[in-house]
Amino acid sequence: MPIIELRSIATILLGGRVARKEAEKLIYEMHAQVCSVFSNPKRLEIINLLREGEKTAGDLTREMGIPKTNVSQQLTILRDKGILTARREGQRIYYRLAFPKMLKAYDLLRQVLIERLEEQGDVAARIRGKGHE
Repeated sequence: MPIIELRSIATILLGGRVARKEAEKLIYEMHAQVCSVFSNPKRLEIINLLREGEKTAGDLTREMGIPKTNVSQQLTILRDKGILTARREGQRIYYRLAFPKMLKAYDLLRQVLIERLEEQGDVAARIRGKGHE
């Protein structure tokens, strides 16, 4: 299912035909759809690699070390969900992030996860330390 189009939001928010609560529900739905895209580690890797700029499926295949069919499958999902855009140049298709601003959310979540691992490491180290007393 593609991400709900922005014009739908514009109609709701600007048209005033739907209550604010309904508009918020629509935003929650869109948020969930975007987050579902991030549930696959390969898609996350693709998003991270595309922060450097646009790349072809072949570029991503070489950098990720996985079969091109797997990369193409994930690119299709990301493109269908509106996370990526593509442009053709001759025989090549170049992919890029549709909204580079999403990288801020990606980076923030990554930092939270790193902090969580560090905290777990501290707890594990304290547990190990107590076990050796």
